[in-house]
Amino acid sequence: MNWDDVRLFLAVARAGQILAAARRLGINHATLGRRLTTMEQDLRTRLLIRRTNGCELTAEGEIFFRAAERMETEMLAAQAATGKIDSAISGTVRIGAPDGFGVSFLSSRLGRLTERHPELKLQLVPIPRSFSLSQREADIAITIERPEQGRLVSSKLTDYTLGLYASETYLRDNGKPESTDELKHHRRVGYVEDLIFSPSLDFTGEVMRNWDAGFEISSAIGQTEAVRSGAGIGILHNYVARHYCELARVLPDITIRRSYWTTYHETTRDLVRVKTVVNFLRELVDEERHIFTGEGEADKAAGPGP
Repeated sequence: MNWDDVRLFLAVARAGQILAAARRLGINHATLGRRLTTMEQDLRTRLLIRRTNGCELTAEGEIFFRAAERMETEMLAAQAATGKIDSAISGTVRIGAPDGFGVSFLSSRLGRLTERHPELKLQLVPIPRSFSLSQREADIAITIERPEQGRLVSSKLTDYTLGLYASETYLRDNGKPESTDELKHHRRVGYVEDLIFSPSLDFTGEVMRNWDAGFEISSAIGQTEAVRSGAGIGILHNYVARHYCELARVLPDITIRRSYWTTYHETTRDLVRVKTVVNFLRELVDEERHIFTGEGEADKAAGPGP
C-alpha cells in the first residue's frame, strides 16, 4: 500500500472534510477524492461516508484509522532515526494558544524564531477554545491544564496569576470596593458562562459565589478592553493588565493562580521543527517568567477612592 495514500486518508479523517483536508495538504480536492476512491477500491472496503457537509468514518474506516495512526507513528520515528526528515529546521508548525497568551505575549515574540530559521513557518491560532492534537488542528497547544487523556506529551510552561482590575475612570466615578461584598454593588465584566470550555477558566467562583456579570465576553483580550473602557470590574491576567497605566488593581489581596502547559502529540516528539518551537517557547517564558509569577509590577495600587 502506498504510504502517501494513507497520509491523505488520515488528513481527511481528522479534518472531517475532503475540501478542508485538501486545503491543509495543498492539493486539489478532486484529486484527493479520487485518491481516496482508489484506496478504497484497493482495500475492497468503504472507509468514508461522503456527504455534502463532510465525511464520516465507517466501522471499517474506524479500524483502518487506528491502524493508519500506528503506521504514521512508526513512519515518523523511522524517518527521524534515519535522518530522512527534518534535516533542516523547516516546514510549518501551528501553535494553538489562549488569546491572552497568544496575542499579548507570543505574537510579538515569535518573529525571533523565524529570524533564526527562515525556512520555518509558524502559524499562531490564538482563539479561546481547546484544540484537538489528535486531529492535527494544532501541532503544539498551550493549555491551561494538563491533558489527562490521549497520546500526548505535556510539560508545564509557567504558572501565572490573575487579579481584579478596573479603570481609573470607573473607580473615580463609582468608588473603590473595599471587600468582595462591595463588589456586588459594582458593574462586573466576565466570561460567557456557557462557552467556558475548561473549569480552570471559571475564575469568578474564587472571588464570589455569584459573579453575574452585566457584560460577558468570551475572550481574555476582549475583557481587558472592556475593563479599560470603564465597563466595570473584571478578572484580568496580571501580565496583560500591567501594560495599561489606566488600569488599577482592585482588592489586591485577591490573587488567582493558574498554569500554562505545552502539549503536543507523541507522534511528533522526534520532529526537529516541533522540538525547536517547544524549546523556544520555554526559552521565551524563562526570560520573562517574572511577568507571569511576580506580582510586583502587576499589583498597582487601586485608583482614587469614592
